[in-house]
Amino acid sequence: MQAMEPNYYLWLIAALPLAGAAWNGLTGKNASETRVAAVALGSVALSFLLAVRAVWMLGPLPVLETHSPWIVAASFRASFDFQLDPLSAVMTLVVTGVGLLIHIYAVGYMSHEGGYYRFFACMNLFLFFMLILVLGGNYLLLFAGWEGVGLCSYLLIGFYFRKPEAAEAGKKAFLVNRVGDFGFLIALLLIYRTFHSLNFSEVFPAAAHFAVESNGMGVLTWICLLLLVGATGKSAQVPLYVWLPDAMAGPTPVSALIHAATMVTAGVYVIARSAVLYVHAPQAMLAVAVIGAVTALYAATIAIAQTDIKRVLAYSTISQIGYMIMACGVAAFSAGVFHLMTHAFFKALLFLGAGSVIHSLGGEQDLRRISETPGGLRRHLPRTYLTMLAACLAIAAIPPFSGFWSKDQILWEAWSSPYGSILFWLLGVITAGLTSFYMFRLFFLTFHGESRAQAANDAHGHAPHESPAIMTWPLLILAVLSLAGGWVGIPALWNGADHFGRFLAPAFQLALPEAAHAAEHDASTEILFTAISLGVSLLGMGLAWLFYLRRPELPAQVAAQLGGIYRLIANKYYVDEMYRFLVVRPLIVGSSEVLWKGVDQVAIDGAVTLAANRTRRLGNTARKIQSGNIRSYAGWVALGALFLMAFMVVVAS
Repeated sequence: MQAMEPNYYLWLIAALPLAGAAWNGLTGKNASETRVAAVALGSVALSFLLAVRAVWMLGPLPVLETHSPWIVAASFRASFDFQLDPLSAVMTLVVTGVGLLIHIYAVGYMSHEGGYYRFFACMNLFLFFMLILVLGGNYLLLFAGWEGVGLCSYLLIGFYFRKPEAAEAGKKAFLVNRVGDFGFLIALLLIYRTFHSLNFSEVFPAAAHFAVESNGMGVLTWICLLLLVGATGKSAQVPLYVWLPDAMAGPTPVSALIHAATMVTAGVYVIARSAVLYVHAPQAMLAVAVIGAVTALYAATIAIAQTDIKRVLAYSTISQIGYMIMACGVAAFSAGVFHLMTHAFFKALLFLGAGSVIHSLGGEQDLRRISETPGGLRRHLPRTYLTMLAACLAIAAIPPFSGFWSKDQILWEAWSSPYGSILFWLLGVITAGLTSFYMFRLFFLTFHGESRAQAANDAHGHAPHESPAIMTWPLLILAVLSLAGGWVGIPALWNGADHFGRFLAPAFQLALPEAAHAAEHDASTEILFTAISLGVSLLGMGLAWLFYLRRPELPAQVAAQLGGIYRLIANKYYVDEMYRFLVVRPLIVGSSEVLWKGVDQVAIDGAVTLAANRTRRLGNTARKIQSGNIRSYAGWVALGALFLMAFMVVVAS
């Protein structure tokens, strides 16, 4: 490890948002909105500038910043170690950069909302914990950030706590994530038991010398599977994805922050960070790839039938994170992180653009009410329209937009990697077509139809209008990034240098030495596969145009023909109902009927009541001894003396 230069200030990158959260949380209630916004934005902006400076100064070796231990128990020591390497550098820039744009947007979106200071205090605190997660130099500090973002997600998703659906969504996110976090915690215990350390600088070099567990389930396989359990919770993968769609009950900037730049990418980061462990556990790698591929396709099928604009984007996020997880499962760690970065750009833009639409329509989110016939919001929201178009082209993987380069790289690795297969590639290609279809379905319904909500607003004299500049400028910046943000990863096949892959290579050197990872292939084959995936994406876009612009009567006809299949998809395969029946209801019944009525009321209360009754009866009996009659007292004394003498005679004999 390279010695830490004193001017990197990694600790300060994380501490600045914490300071903003503390300032607004303690003093913001009596401060103006301008002051609250200035503190929140200023802390994140300074953190972003420090992150840019630190990454600019980063050399070929990781930077390790060690501070005093915070836990010391016998031989166990956990320190505040911050590490900056190419992987944490990318994550830090995404978290602070996209997070800053979302904060700027939120200043306008949340203006005049109740709890303004509380909102920005929680947003700053969220970024602090996410930066702790990605900059932590050991698993324990990473876990502290991991738990912190879970806590902040509860606070932000349930921000409108007076609404029952928001409060329930916050609790659901918190509880579902606890399931995944339990697996993560067990993984940490196994890591320490195996390597006698939780420091990355000690665990990963030691793991690199372990034998590959190709036969059976060794300790590394169990560690990786348990880390995967944690990732499925935090990154909303099958089967622990159910909290993320309900998280839409929070404010739109919260949705953008959770879905694009922070929480849901944490699972991808942990798997990529633990790459050297995973490549020594092929069975765990297969599990990662299967869960990612299945989640990507499964969530995409649900998204095509959703009618809430934010829920479509929520299931899109689940699907796109599945792509990243699948990439890690086929050892394409750089490709997964590349898609994480490009996804942060276009998904933040999609959520903020959806928020602009919702803002202009007075809170309307139902696509069926937003738009029906040709006409539409594009005339009233021109900047939102153009920026959303850029985001849809990016997520649909249309060149030269950023999503094309990252998704194409994942699909190629899913086929060509030693850990890949034709099945993973096929699932990815089908998902790409569905993604293009449901995103342009959303786009056409939103902007190319005559809005019912618009008519209702017009009746009150309030026509739809473009959002203020403080909300549209972040959209424009994200649109540029959605277009050009992927150009740093253009592969040599397309006359590029793949600067992004070269930059990330040192982070995965222990897991994938270049000599072992280099795979020879025919360039014409890669071009063919790219053409197929691009054709499928264009087909999805064309079908969306046919169904929702050219022949708008077709969706209803197809839904009627599909019957039960359509209802199954529209109702999200009834998974929420199944969880409610198999998990939630038994827990509620068990806690109310068995624990409360059975254990608490019958056993505990019964035992206490019985003891009290017996004590009262004994007291009543003993009280009769105290009659106040001197002769009675003398008799009791004589009787006591008689028993005492009898006892002494027995003992003496």
